[in-house]
Amino acid sequence: MKAIGVIPSKREIKLVDHPEPKMAAPDEALLKMLDIGVCGTDKEICAFQYGTPPAGEEHLVLGHESLGEVVAVGKNVTRVKIGDLVVPSVRRPCPHATCAACRHDRQDFCFTGEFTERGINRAHGYMTELVVERDKYLNPLPKSLREVGVLVEPLTIAEKALIQVWDVQERLPWTAAAGSGTGHRAVVLGAGPVALLGAMALLLRGFDTFVYSLEPEESPNAATAKSIGANYVCARTADIAELARRVGSIDLVYEATGAAQVAFHLLEVLGTNGVFILTGVPGRKAPIELDADLLMRNLVLKNQLVFGTVNAGREAFEAAIKDLEKFVQKWPAAVRSIITRRYPIEAYADVLLGKPGGIKNIFSFDAGR
Repeated sequence: MKAIGVIPSKREIKLVDHPEPKMAAPDEALLKMLDIGVCGTDKEICAFQYGTPPAGEEHLVLGHESLGEVVAVGKNVTRVKIGDLVVPSVRRPCPHATCAACRHDRQDFCFTGEFTERGINRAHGYMTELVVERDKYLNPLPKSLREVGVLVEPLTIAEKALIQVWDVQERLPWTAAAGSGTGHRAVVLGAGPVALLGAMALLLRGFDTFVYSLEPEESPNAATAKSIGANYVCARTADIAELARRVGSIDLVYEATGAAQVAFHLLEVLGTNGVFILTGVPGRKAPIELDADLLMRNLVLKNQLVFGTVNAGREAFEAAIKDLEKFVQKWPAAVRSIITRRYPIEAYADVLLGKPGGIKNIFSFDAGR
């Protein structure tokens, strides 16, 4: 089969001839891959910042944001059937009996760090024609989401974060019902796909939502943010002090840039009882200056909370599928606008090594055919 592979030992990215997978266990399903999203992680792997092939293999098949169709199932498969659209999860548990998280199928909270991740760490990804996957890692979604189903995995980042936010904010006995942000203000840091999907999730829950990004006011990203009812603030013309003035008391920040300096300066203006969610992973850069005394004082005296979140379990995938259905009903054009273009995998160099532009580019096995 054709697959987009990275060969770290040779510092190469190319189309590889990847072996066709065979079902070997009764709980496995064979998937025909339809769409595979391209994100910053894929580009960082292609820059050889990380990315590890499976043991004993030279190449790693890329891709962790995916949409597939079930074409065959083992006799013990119960979650999906032939013809279903599915989004596979990404992380697989570590082998250690002492890891309570992995033994409870919550490898997104793995203690040991020895998990594997499809398309990232010691497990092949989804940028190929066929994939075999265990039933327990497949998340079925309705046919109505065929056009945008590849957005489920990046949406799970926000879904997992918000699940934790509601758990955390139960500390406040006067808060609204779980899952409601009505009367609260949120800032989304960034205007990429993860940020825009996060903004949609916040708006759906009633938050007055502000998107703060370097993207110009006339950019497609800003246009999408405005079209869903978010307040767009361009960081080129408004500094963080001005942002805070426009927003007022900030109840929640959803960071989706990996820009540490901006994130920690925004933390300085987080409101009382506020929650700050970090999702970005910054590259190795020079140290930044922080007013540590101010940050610590605010965290203590304003009962603030900062947490990071990565990957997602089944609960977040199921929530993402439900919310994506609601997004399509509420903002159909905006959801479609997040996907800028579909490319055939033969265009891998332009997409992964170039600057194709837009919001979200994907590889499609239907594109150009």
